[in-house]
Amino acid sequence: MIIQGNMSPKAIVEVWEETRLIFQRNNIPLSNKALEKITKPEDLSPLLIELNNLIGSTSATCIEGG
Repeated sequence: MIIQGNMSPKAIVEVWEETRLIFQRNNIPLSNKALEKITKPEDLSPLLIELNNLIGSTSATCIEGG
């Protein structure tokens, strides 16, 4: 699975606890709102890259649909 902008920080941390530090460092609350709704558009892509690098997930490791 790859972390995407339509996922909430709370849901992400529930699955990948190690991502909590990235959210804290970027002052992103662990809310139920989608990342794409609570981050600036220019910050979303770098954040998703950092989160997915941390958990070892890329689009190359994932199959269509999950």
